[in-house]
Amino acid sequence: MQHFDLLVIGSGPAGQRAAIQAAKLGKNAAIVERRAVIGGVSVHTGTIPSKTLREAVLYLSGWDQRGLYGRSYRLKDQLTVDDLTQRLNITLGHEIEVMQHQLARNAVRIIEGTARFTDAHTIEVTADNGSSQLYSADKFVIAVGSRPVRPDNIPFDDESVLDSDGILKIKKLPRSMLVVGAGVIGMEYASIFSTIDIKVTLVDGRPDLLNFMDREIVDELVHNLRDRGVMLRMSETVSSVSKDSRGQITTLLESGKRMCTDMVLFAAGRIGCTYKLGLENAGIKPDSSRRIKVNEHFQTETAHIYAVGDVIGFPSLASTSMEQGRLATCHAFGQTTCKAHQHFPFGIYAVPEMSMVGKTEQELTAARIPYEVGIARLRETARGQILGLDEGVLKILFGLEDRRVLGVHILGEGSTELIHIGQAALALGGTLDYFMETVFNYPTLAEAYKIAALDAWNRIATYPSLEPVTDEAASA
Repeated sequence: MQHFDLLVIGSGPAGQRAAIQAAKLGKNAAIVERRAVIGGVSVHTGTIPSKTLREAVLYLSGWDQRGLYGRSYRLKDQLTVDDLTQRLNITLGHEIEVMQHQLARNAVRIIEGTARFTDAHTIEVTADNGSSQLYSADKFVIAVGSRPVRPDNIPFDDESVLDSDGILKIKKLPRSMLVVGAGVIGMEYASIFSTIDIKVTLVDGRPDLLNFMDREIVDELVHNLRDRGVMLRMSETVSSVSKDSRGQITTLLESGKRMCTDMVLFAAGRIGCTYKLGLENAGIKPDSSRRIKVNEHFQTETAHIYAVGDVIGFPSLASTSMEQGRLATCHAFGQTTCKAHQHFPFGIYAVPEMSMVGKTEQELTAARIPYEVGIARLRETARGQILGLDEGVLKILFGLEDRRVLGVHILGEGSTELIHIGQAALALGGTLDYFMETVFNYPTLAEAYKIAALDAWNRIATYPSLEPVTDEAASA
């Protein structure tokens, strides 16, 4: 039986980063992956495919040029699935090559097969041909990710009734689509498909969309979606889905509403991929969603076994998962100087993009923290005019007491890139004065930071003096 310092189960972003960090510390590390190629959910069904699909849709539909040439502009009139998947396959091939090179360069071994704990220090890896082998390790990192929830009462056929994994394998584009679940994944796909003139209806049981985001930014997104014909059905629950002989799908809501569409996409929740892991043999008990509970160091109930990424739940971002993998390995091998960053950005790759870092107005209001808002429209920048942008907003929240950045919220072109300027300012204690006094390249969308800061300054300048009242003044 071969022994390792660290065994990682799962080769997604979290697992790769955990194994590479171990190699950097001089440890003997290996990754167990059940697929024939590495990458995990992020590469094969999640982050990379959906974002690549988004870029292909924006380019081929001419969406990003309609601000200049009008709504009727199309780069290609009749898009097909082949048009979209061609770019997807090229991107995935390149991404997998890069990952394989990184792991090989760091001498991380890849073990192909399905892992199962036989005890707290041993796993059995079973290959596709049925053969199995035992491996042991001092430390383990579980990074198996998650998969879509598939309710038992829904007749999934992976053609016209499918989940967010199956959407990437469709054979033809529908004329109409019902998306169940208005979380990040559902919102991304609903907005992407609506840009190629597919009639989209979005259904969710919650009263609000993306309630962790700033409400004003979400309102901008909702306005944009409705402007291009997306129907929102909030506080609605799906009762049943049926398919007739013509292939038409009828979805019945508990309120009695019926909707007929060519396709139904379920993106309502995810569940941890832990069914076959044999966690009970390692002293670990997952929750009802098959997720694993961890402490602040990502340790499970069994101290030498760590869990990171989607399998531990929120925030379930590729970026944070990678950082969790690094921190887990550092802690496992006594590198206590590794610190977790408090201010990580969220990115939602809808059309248009959304991104945020720091506090929202709702959070600051609830905490009774006084603040002021600075807002800039991306079309106010020269670069926005050059690009033909007619949408997009950048919003900065500043503390009134010290004028420090408390939060940044962006919707529009390049928002997931622009957010990093705000992230740096937030982490380093930057203030309104930094944005007012710094020089940005011209013309750039980043100039919106200066415009927003000036907007906030104009508001603050109208305030009466906030000097403390002295005893003498109070008695005068």
